[in-house]
Amino acid sequence: MFTQSTPFAQAVIPIFAEIGMTLLLLVVLTVDLFLNPARRRSVGIIAGVGLLLIMAANLVVGLSTVGAPDYAGPVLGGMIRHDMLALIFRTMVLIAGGLTCLIALDVPKVGRQGEFYGILIAATLGMSLMGAASDLIMVFLSLETASICLYVLAGFLRDTQRSAEAGLKYYLFGSFTAGLFLYGLSLLYGYTGTTNIYSLSEPLGVLLRSGTEGQFAVILALLLVLAGFGFKVAAVPFHFWTPDVYEGAPTPVTAFVSTASKAASFALLVRVFGVVWPAESAVYWTSLLAAMSVVTMTLGNLLALVQRNIKRMLAYSSIAQAGYTLMGVAALTQTTLGPAAVAFYMLMYVLTNIAAFSVVIVVSNTSGGDEIRDLAGLGRRSPYLALAMVLALLSLGGVPPLAGFFGKFFLFAAAVEAGYVWLAVIGVLNAIVALYYYLTVVKVMYVDTTEDTRPITASSAYGVVLFASCLALILMGTLAGPWFNWALNAAGSLTAAVP
Repeated sequence: MFTQSTPFAQAVIPIFAEIGMTLLLLVVLTVDLFLNPARRRSVGIIAGVGLLLIMAANLVVGLSTVGAPDYAGPVLGGMIRHDMLALIFRTMVLIAGGLTCLIALDVPKVGRQGEFYGILIAATLGMSLMGAASDLIMVFLSLETASICLYVLAGFLRDTQRSAEAGLKYYLFGSFTAGLFLYGLSLLYGYTGTTNIYSLSEPLGVLLRSGTEGQFAVILALLLVLAGFGFKVAAVPFHFWTPDVYEGAPTPVTAFVSTASKAASFALLVRVFGVVWPAESAVYWTSLLAAMSVVTMTLGNLLALVQRNIKRMLAYSSIAQAGYTLMGVAALTQTTLGPAAVAFYMLMYVLTNIAAFSVVIVVSNTSGGDEIRDLAGLGRRSPYLALAMVLALLSLGGVPPLAGFFGKFFLFAAAVEAGYVWLAVIGVLNAIVALYYYLTVVKVMYVDTTEDTRPITASSAYGVVLFASCLALILMGTLAGPWFNWALNAAGSLTAAVP
C-alpha cells in the first residue's frame, strides 16, 4: 500500500523511524518536565513502549516499501539507503532500546530520571542511522551521535566512583579511536574525491593497481577504519574498555551497549567492508579479520573463565561473541551466507543479552551485588528468573534448540563456504570452552546454597521483557528458517545497485 506515493512520502518513509524517535524524545522530555517526581516511572514506560511501537510501525512500512521502485533511490542526498539490511538492523536497535527502557524502570537513580531515557532514545536514533548510512559523512555523524550518548550513559551515576570511571574510560578510548577512524575516512575521501561509499570501490581499485605506494595508501586507510570499528564491536586489540565499562556502568546501560551498539556497529562494518574495498584488497582485509576473529574469541573466552563478577564475565563473553561474528564478516566477499549469518546472529544476541542482564538487574536489586555468587540459590528463590537465565546462557553457548545454536551454525557454515575451514574449527573449540563458564553460572543458581532464602520477585515490566525475549530465542531456534530467509534478503540488498 506504500509502493506508490508522492515525492514527500518517498523522502519521509525511509526515515520514518528516525522521525518517530525525534518526536518521542520531545514527548519524553516534556512529560518529564511536568510530572511529579513520584510518578516519573511512567516516563520510562512511555519511552520503552514508544520505541517498540515505532519498531512495529517501521517494520510494517519498511516491508511494504523496501525494493519498490519509488523507494529505491538515494535518501537525504545519498546519505542513507532504504534497503532490507537497514530495516533488519534498525529493528534490532529499536528492540534493544525499547526493552532497555523497560528493564531500567526499577533501577535506583536511573529509573525515574527522564533525561536518562532521552539520552537513550538519542543513542538509538544514532544507531538506527548507522545501519542505513551510505555516505562517509553520515557514517561518522551517526557513529558519534550514538557514541557521545553512550559515554554519558556509562557515567550517568555521577556520585558512584565505578560509573564515573566507566564513563571516563569509555570517553577516552572512544575519542582516541574516533580520531583514527575519522583520519581513515578523510584518507578515503582524499584518495577518491567522493564520500558516497558505493562510489569508492572503483577509484580505490585504480589506486591499488598503481603500485606499491597505492597499495600502502589503501592498506593504511583500511587499518585506520578497522581500528574505529574494532573499538565499537570490542574486538581485540581494541577491547580494553569493555570489562571496566560493563562493570561500572548502570546495568541497563551495559545491556544497551552490549546489544544495540554492537548490532549497529556490525551493520556499519558489514556495509563498509562489503562495498567500499575493491576486490583486489580482499586478500588483505579478509585475512586480517579472520586473524582478529581467532584472537578475539579465544582471548574473550579464556579471560571469562576466571571472572567472579557476572557483568565482567558477560563483558568477556561479549568480546568472544564479537570474535564469532567477525567470522561472518571475513566471509563477506566469498558468500552471501556471511552477512546473512551476521544479521541472524546479532538478532539472536540482542535478545539473549537483554534477557541475561534483566535477570542480573533483578538479582542485584535484591542482593545489592553483581557477583556470580549472588546468583546462588536462584533456582529455588525464583524458578522463572533462573529458567530465563539458563535459556540466555545456553543460547550464548550455542546449545540446541535455542537460537544461539543456529546462529553459530550459520557463522561456521559461512566460514567453511568461504574456505576458512580452520577458522570454523577454532570457533567450535572456543564454543566448547565457553560452555564451561556458562554452565558454571547454571551450577551456582541450582546447586550452591545461600543463607538468604527470601523469594525474589520481579515487576511486570521484567516479566514481559523476559517472556518476550526467551520466547523469541526458542522460536528462532525451533523455526529458524523464516528468520534466516529474512537475513538472506538483507544480505542480498547489501550490494544491490541504487538507480
